[in-house]
Amino acid sequence: MTKSLTKVVYKPDTQSTDEYIVIVNPAEYKKWKAGDRTIPLADVVDSFKVFHSNQGSQGILGTPSQQQLDTIFGTTKDVDVMTQILEKGKDQPGNGFTSGTTATNVARGGFTIDSRGKGLGGI
Repeated sequence: MTKSLTKVVYKPDTQSTDEYIVIVNPAEYKKWKAGDRTIPLADVVDSFKVFHSNQGSQGILGTPSQQQLDTIFGTTKDVDVMTQILEKGKDQPGNGFTSGTTATNVARGGFTIDSRGKGLGGI
């Protein structure tokens, strides 16, 4: 069984395409955001990993550098960065965004990798 997850997105500037993202558990995050700070941060976030995209919501998620974290958040400590993102960011529930991996009909060949080097001519 997979659990439903939500991403919290923080944009430092409304005109910027930079986004800092944390994956959270929605039920615990709602309680935490409402003011219940007795919930451990480890229960609120799915992992202590901050993601960064400089292409907006359609970009590839990577890990921000220490310099980016220090410039935007004034610290490189993961707990402080997470707290700022959770406080200032907006949650975006993920429709179909679940943790875990599932294969959806492997028999159709969706996982086939052609490495014979045909180039685009053979497609």
